[in-house]
Formats: sequence, structure tokens, C-alpha cells
Amino acid sequence: MYPPVVRVSLNFLPYIQPRHNQENTMADANAAVAVVTVSLVVLGLLSGLSLSWALLPVAVVVLIFVLASGLKGRDELAHLNVCVLVLGDIGRSPRMQYHALSLSRHGYNVTIIGFLGTKPHQDILEDDRIDILAISELKGLTVGPKIFRYASKVIFQCFQLFYVLMKIEDQGYILMQNPPGLPAIAVTWVASRLRGNQFIIDWHNYGYTIMALTHGENNFIVKVAKWYEKLFGCLSDHNLCVTNAMREDLRKNWNIKATTLYDKPPSIFRETPLKLQHELFVRMGSTYLPFRPSPDVTKEYMELTAFTERNTQTGAVMRSDGRPALLISSTSWTEDEDFSILLQALEEYEKFVEAGRKLPSLVCVITGKGPQKEYYKKLIDSKEFQHIKICTPWLEAEDYPVLLGSADLGVCLHKSSSGLDLPMKVVDMFGCCLPVCAIHFQCLHELVKHEENGLIFKDSNELSQQLKLLFSDFPSDQGKLGIFRKNLRESGQQRWDENWDRKVLPLIKEHCD
Repeated sequence: MYPPVVRVSLNFLPYIQPRHNQENTMADANAAVAVVTVSLVVLGLLSGLSLSWALLPVAVVVLIFVLASGLKGRDELAHLNVCVLVLGDIGRSPRMQYHALSLSRHGYNVTIIGFLGTKPHQDILEDDRIDILAISELKGLTVGPKIFRYASKVIFQCFQLFYVLMKIEDQGYILMQNPPGLPAIAVTWVASRLRGNQFIIDWHNYGYTIMALTHGENNFIVKVAKWYEKLFGCLSDHNLCVTNAMREDLRKNWNIKATTLYDKPPSIFRETPLKLQHELFVRMGSTYLPFRPSPDVTKEYMELTAFTERNTQTGAVMRSDGRPALLISSTSWTEDEDFSILLQALEEYEKFVEAGRKLPSLVCVITGKGPQKEYYKKLIDSKEFQHIKICTPWLEAEDYPVLLGSADLGVCLHKSSSGLDLPMKVVDMFGCCLPVCAIHFQCLHELVKHEENGLIFKDSNELSQQLKLLFSDFPSDQGKLGIFRKNLRESGQQRWDENWDRKVLPLIKEHCD
């Protein structure tokens, strides 16, 4: 259950539009209606619907427009209200949660709209300026052809999202995450034209490239998704994106001007003091065997974990002699991360240890939720490692940075579907001064500097060799692992708040002024 601070008012507030803006707003609204209507009709015809059924959206959109045209004026304080929209799980959308916290820090009232599958960060729940409006994750019809079922889901979501955006109190801005953007981009654009909001898209990736991982680039639905994303993406008022490579691609191929807002770690991501490490290991040991001490190890007046020990009389905490190395990876268990690469590398590492190499045992923690988790859990359970233990916990938002700050090495298997986004998990790891081994893709060099803050690999063989190299001096901090960590400590990393204040705040203040 979530704390009762998840709250929102659905009372409809009057739409007070200043006289000098009425003409422009109505022009925008008319254009919005025309484009969306034509798009829905085309989509319906391409989906195989008859002309009469395909024309149904015309009647629906016209009805909506007639109802909306009766709205009057807008709240003079609307510029202090911002809607942060995620057509996904809010708790698994850290960047949008950071946006909300930054907006609140500067005095804006924030309404977050999205699914409540995972508990959001406690700072979100305790912030008096942030309200959460939870919406249901609608499903399509369960009968009929697959494309018809998918189309019905999109249509249901259109009505749901439009209703919510028209009923919430007046907003100065709608800041929407993409992907997922179908149907959110089009619906949000229409609502923003009708209500006079500034519409900002935060481009994390391209939705159609993620769909292509499952269906293939030449799939009809993927082609429609690409057309849709490009058409409506061009209509936003402002755009943010996560890399310079994506900014250039948006400009060159879609004629979209965007501001690069790199993911940066908030202050909660830092190296974890030894005492807090021990407390976390004790808690995790109550559920996960790899965090427990060996059953044949007992010490009087000592509280033991696999990594630490605390003197119960003095409270002093120290690292255990002969402790295993803590390897961590986080994932959404989706098609753009192939965890068989890590499993194969661990098998090679096991062979190195059995061959007599001076290497530590490993505890490998893979955190996260996602559609392929059960598949990989079965693969993991089939392994018979003697020197490696693997567990796949889901951590509370408050425990995740503590675990990262306690680890010895991070591994990233994220392969961008577009080649244009960067893995936030690596950003978080660097915030904790945790060196990383990351799989290569197009723009990874914007984040991971090979042989400076980590290593880049292309396959399981390279990863196994890197593990052997980095852990050959463990637990000494004089080897490569220690050098990488030292470089991260001395890099003077920019944090989220500073980066956001420099890139996003001027954009919002400029419109207010």
C-alpha cells in the first residue's frame, strides 16, 4: 500500500483565456482537431476498418471540440502549475521524478500523471507541492485480430488521457516523457492546444525503435509508429533529449530543435559509508542467501554478513577478511539487454578461478523488473557455479543507491534500440563512484570513457577478460579498479540539480516572462 500522501483534485477549474490570446488559441485548436481527425481516419483505414467505422473518430473529435470550445478563460496563476506525464510506471521513471522534484524546488506546483505500479521515491510522496494522479493501465479488446486489439487499446487510452488532461486544474506546461508516446504525444498536443499549455517532450529514445526489437523494422505497425512519432513530435513547443547524438538526429531527420539534458545523478547517489553498508547487507541477508555469512563462520560478539562484520559491543564495523567482490547490474529485463552475455562471462570467470587464478568469489546482484526476468531466472537457476552467487532482488528506491554505493563493480548490458540514448544506470553508478564495464553502442562514449572511468566490451569473452583484470588485485585499491574509482572521485561530477537549473529552468522562466 502507498502512503496517503498520493493525492490529487479532479475538480474542474474554469478556463480563463486572456482576450489577446483567444484568436491564436482557437487557430491552434482548429489545427489540432484537423490533424488528429485525419490521422485517426487514415490509421483506421490502414487497420482494415470499413469507411463508416474509420469515420467514427471524426464524430468523436468534433464532439470533444464542441464541448471544449465552451471552456472560458484560464487561471492567471497557471504558469506556476506543471503537469509531468508518463504513460508508464511512475516509480520506474526516475528522470521524470527528478523533473518533478526540480520543479517543486523552484516553487512550481506539480501534478504527475502515470501508472502506479512501483512505489515512487519517498521524496516525491512527501513533497507538498507534488500531487500524483494515478491512471489505470488500460487493456484493449481480448478478441479479434491482433492489430484490431492493439488499435482498441490505443483508442481507449486516447479517451482516458484526454479526459484526464482536460479535467485537471489549469497547467502552464505539460512535460511528457517519450517513449512511450503512442497515443500520448497526439492526445497531449490536442489538449495543450485547447487549454493553452506549453507542450514539452523529453525524448529518452524513439518508441518505434523499441517496437522494432520485437516486430522488426519492416513491420507495418512499426512503420505507422515511426510516421506518427515524427508527425506529432514536430508539433511540440519545446524538446529535451538525453544525448548530443539524439539532438543532432532530431534536427537532421525530423527537423526538431532540442536541448540536450544529460542524465546526472542526484545527491542520493554517493559512496555508502561502511556502517550503512552493513545495515543494508543485514536487511538483504534476511531474504537473500548470498548476503549471509558462510554457515561455518562464527565470531563471538560479532554480527556478520558476507561482506562486513560489526562488533556488537563497540558498534565498530569492518570489512570481512576474504570477502567476495560485489558485482551489480540493473535492468528492465527487456530485449535491448542480453543477459546471456553476462552469464557466459561469469562461466568463463568460474573457469579462471578453478584453474588457480588468484581471484575472489563473486556475488552478482541483478536488480529490476521486466518481461524477461523469469526467462533469465530459469537460466540462472540452471547454472552450477561454485564461486559465484547470483540474486535478482527488487529494491526500494531508497535502498538502490545504498547498494550501488556499496558495490565493487557495475556491469551495463544496455544496448540502445536507437543507438542514441544513454543508460541511466551507469549515470547512477558513476554518482556512487562505482567503475563500470559497459557493452559498446553508438554514443556510449558520451558517458563511459574507456580506461578512465570504466571499460567497454563487445562480447562475453571481452567482459570475462575485463572481470579477470579488474579483480586480479582485489581487494586492494592500487589496481585498475582503484584507479577508475579515484578518477571518478576526482572528476567533479555535475549533479542533476545543477544541470537542470542550467538547461531547463531558463526555458520555463523565459516563457513565464
